[in-house]
Amino acid sequence: MKDSLLLKSIRGEKIERFPVWLMRQAGRYMKEYRELREKERDFLSFCKNVELAVKVSLLPLELLDVDAVIIFSDILIPLEPMGVCIEFKEGEGPVISWDRDVKALKRISYKDTDFVNEVIKGVKEAQKDVPVIGFCGGPFTLLSYLIEGRGGKDMKDTKIFMWKQEDYHALMSLLVDNLIEYLKGQMLAGADLVQIFDSWAMYLPYEDYRDYAETYLKKLLEGIKREFNVPIIYFYRGSGSFLEVIKDLPVDVISVDWTVDMLGGMRSVHKAFQGNLDPHVLYADEETIFKKTLELLRCVPRKTRYIFNLGHGLMPDMEFNKVKFLVDAVKNFYIA
Repeated sequence: MKDSLLLKSIRGEKIERFPVWLMRQAGRYMKEYRELREKERDFLSFCKNVELAVKVSLLPLELLDVDAVIIFSDILIPLEPMGVCIEFKEGEGPVISWDRDVKALKRISYKDTDFVNEVIKGVKEAQKDVPVIGFCGGPFTLLSYLIEGRGGKDMKDTKIFMWKQEDYHALMSLLVDNLIEYLKGQMLAGADLVQIFDSWAMYLPYEDYRDYAETYLKKLLEGIKREFNVPIIYFYRGSGSFLEVIKDLPVDVISVDWTVDMLGGMRSVHKAFQGNLDPHVLYADEETIFKKTLELLRCVPRKTRYIFNLGHGLMPDMEFNKVKFLVDAVKNFYIA
């Protein structure tokens, strides 16, 4: 696995083409995913069904021929053993409820979410061709879900909770400790690398990201590196100015959304990058998909230390054939 295209690119070794995988690459846009999803009553049960989660995780490898498998799970999984109620309602997304007593929230063991670790083992046993990516949410993103009770809001309550500081530091410290433990289980199970999703960082101004979020992100990253020497991808949505903070963190790959000047970042930040094609391109025709994909690839100012991905995840109403066309276009682009 050390010789996989993706891991070689992260290390800065010579490669013939850029590796490609896609966020939410196993999802509702796939007929095969929808057929498997019907076998469980709700999304959380689907994630906990190891046999089904392994099959879903492998679909993009089988159908798209991507260069990595990210396990099928959800960033909210580690909140449940902390004493948080999580419901996934059709058409609404996740709804989170708890008694708002920070002191009552529990420290977890990686054995509390052993079904996640079993999914990794199952994927590793089923294929030896590409690396397996484990993942978790960023501390600030998980805190936002806890405070807001759901995603996609303006994060007003989260910011007030953060600025007040009364319980903010205690809750963030607990989240960091639990996420390190959660990822420990994934790495013991055989994850070749991990990605941290910090989707809600986009709601923070630069100063608040630096003063409130970065401190705990750094503790999480350092905790992972102390436990295991695996590459870490950090994905965030938000301002390109955040690169000034992130460039000094112990991450191996910086994954950015389509609003960030990734190509400029590559010239000034000496880390691997991942991204950042606008996912809405996949709603266009194949000619446009091909044009926009090659425009990005031709402008990458390096011959390694880059992973092609979207600037965010695939959407349920996207067409499978166009996703496959995109992956093939990337795989057929050879580095001069």
